[in-house]
Amino acid sequence: MHYLAINPSKKRAAAHRKMALNALHADSSLSVRLARYNAHMQKARALETSGGAQ
Repeated sequence: MHYLAINPSKKRAAAHRKMALNALHADSSLSVRLARYNAHMQKARALETSGGAQ
């Protein structure tokens, strides 16, 4: 087993963090951008806690 390999849930959490930041820069209303940001950050936090991402 390769111990330096990144955990799949950690990869997904990082992807959701990136999507959250991209949501803030989208060409949408502020409320839509904030809702998308919060949704992606919530998923990222859930993956970090329950998915075992360290």
